[in-house]
Amino acid sequence: WQIEQEMAKQKLTKTLMAKKMHTSRAALNRLLDESDTSLTLLTLTSAASALGKMIKFEMKAA
Repeated sequence: WQIEQEMAKQKLTKTLMAKKMHTSRAALNRLLDESDTSLTLLTLTSAASALGKMIKFEMKAA
């Protein structure tokens, strides 16, 4: 999971990451929960931005 890997690389705690995203720790936990299917593109973009990254979507042949 790239968000958790990048958080570890940048030594960001969940509390600090949530603060950088302007969200709650509970919302961040939902984002990091692989079984939670309620993830939105807005939340994903917010997480990437908080990490100084951007999201790249690409369509590929099946």
